[in-house]
Amino acid sequence: MADPPTGPPEDINKISFWMPGNYMRTVQRTPESYQACKDIMACMKDRAHVERQYARQLTEWSNKWKAITETRPLYGSLLRAWQCFFSSTERLSALHTSVSQSLVSEDAERIRSWQKETFPRKMFCGFRESHDLATAFSRAQKPWEKRLKKLEKARAAHHKSCQKEQSAQEKENQAKHNAKLSESKLSKIQQAREKATQERSKARDRYEKVLEDATGFAPRYMEEMESVFDQSQEEERKRISFLKQAFLSIHRHLDITNNESIKAVYSELHHTLMSISEPDDLRWWKNNHGPGMPTDWPELEEWNPPIKKQKPGKKPKIHRGTEEKAVMIGGVRVRALYNYTGEEPDELSFKAGEEFLKVEEEDDQGWCWGVKEGGVQGLYPANYVLPVK
Repeated sequence: MADPPTGPPEDINKISFWMPGNYMRTVQRTPESYQACKDIMACMKDRAHVERQYARQLTEWSNKWKAITETRPLYGSLLRAWQCFFSSTERLSALHTSVSQSLVSEDAERIRSWQKETFPRKMFCGFRESHDLATAFSRAQKPWEKRLKKLEKARAAHHKSCQKEQSAQEKENQAKHNAKLSESKLSKIQQAREKATQERSKARDRYEKVLEDATGFAPRYMEEMESVFDQSQEEERKRISFLKQAFLSIHRHLDITNNESIKAVYSELHHTLMSISEPDDLRWWKNNHGPGMPTDWPELEEWNPPIKKQKPGKKPKIHRGTEEKAVMIGGVRVRALYNYTGEEPDELSFKAGEEFLKVEEEDDQGWCWGVKEGGVQGLYPANYVLPVK
């Protein structure tokens, strides 16, 4: 239960809108609304910071444990299910980053732009709306304020005359019971009381007249004040309507429970978890680490003679037409004993049993120059062939 008020009740006239100057609470709504917009923007920027931090923490968590899972013994569908937590977390991180950006770039910016347009300032007078409302209220209230002052003055005069009359009446009553008082003094006291009564009557007449004037003016005063107040209410209605839409936009960005991408993230995660298959994982392990692994079983391997190779890049060039190499006229027909695949562009490739021409003698590195059918020529290892008899 609420605590009962401890002090005396506040005089209603002190806080009533109709009393002079009390319209300023309504006028102050404009700068207070302006400040409220600043507070809302600061509030949403703080929330955006929270969303951004949360997104960063999600990413850090995902990166940390994703690296750890790669060193753990899980495999197959079970490993994919574990890793799916990290991929879904990365998508959540991106979503919360998007929420953070929306709160700042969309919601806060929207309120800032609206605030700038809605609260134009008047030079040296604060906000134009506040100045215009204060001026209109003051103009509407000025005649009423004058009447109230007259009424207060008339009321005070009437009450003072009543007090004087009461005092004179008490003095007269005391004089009537005082046998020692002379007739002349009693007469003067009675005259004073009669004068006080007359003054009280005149004061009351003035008071009633001023009150009648104020009462008659009240409807007009109320109409003019309500007209200005309605203007203020309309501006406030527009502000409330805008901020309602702004809050709904903020809610739409924050309410990720209705976000389709969130539903997709957890739907895919659930699907991946339900896809964990014991038979598939056991089969994968068998084929990758068990009896299902392929292997090269032992078999007869033919021996190929070693090729005499010089250091890379130092193979001697064949200078045909010089006296250093003996070029055979017509060449000698040879047959390949083994398969050979040329490793350089100037080497021949051939298969065992293939025949071609040997056109130059073997050099000191064990290489010959040969020509195959079709004109293809190049070097080949001399010990890979024998002359055709």
